[in-house]
Amino acid sequence: MLPRSLALIDDDAEYTEFLSQFLRDLGMAVDVFGSPHALLAHDNAFGFDFYIVDLMLPGIDGIDLIDVLRRRTRAGLVVVSGRLAPEVFQQVVRAGADMYLAKPVQFEQVAAAIEAVQRRADTSQRNDTPWKVDRRGRQLIAPDGVCVDLSEIDLLVLGCLVEARGAAVTREALCQRLRRDAGGDAPDGLNAIIYRLRRRIERATPVPVPLQSKPRVGYVFKAGLMAV
Repeated sequence: MLPRSLALIDDDAEYTEFLSQFLRDLGMAVDVFGSPHALLAHDNAFGFDFYIVDLMLPGIDGIDLIDVLRRRTRAGLVVVSGRLAPEVFQQVVRAGADMYLAKPVQFEQVAAAIEAVQRRADTSQRNDTPWKVDRRGRQLIAPDGVCVDLSEIDLLVLGCLVEARGAAVTREALCQRLRRDAGGDAPDGLNAIIYRLRRRIERATPVPVPLQSKPRVGYVFKAGLMAV
């Protein structure tokens, strides 16, 4: 019960070298980022299955990073940090972390925490209410019941994702559905369409938006999605 991919965000090079190798030996694909900016600049920043976050990071504070991640992903998230102020635990939990481990910590404990959080996340995802695309009402209905108004282009994009049933939809397929050529400036136009749709959903509901990019492929909706 371990995630396939994991992002480790920590600026301690020696620590991350040994921890990342330990986790890779368990079968996880681990990407290491020395700062929040390095993670957010990655083309799959919100597509990892799991995140381990330090709190004392250059550029963006770890708690702020957790808040950003929680707006875009429901992936498991464990904090491993040496910050021990009394209010830290509350701040971490309120920001959306699943568990907090104080350094120094054994690698086996980190792995056990990852497994425990991942098990609960998998169970929660199986029991989740799906997102719904109301074509007649031109709305996306979030699991919490919030309705997001959609444009005709939004409906076409979400229609492709409904038909994909959880699989990735290529940029070419989406461009064709939108009656655009896959070359030229079509990819940039598609990026803008997806960005605006994501932002509209984020502003309407606190539920993390499962519409994610899949590097070098296209886009995927990482949650149940159905048409009504």
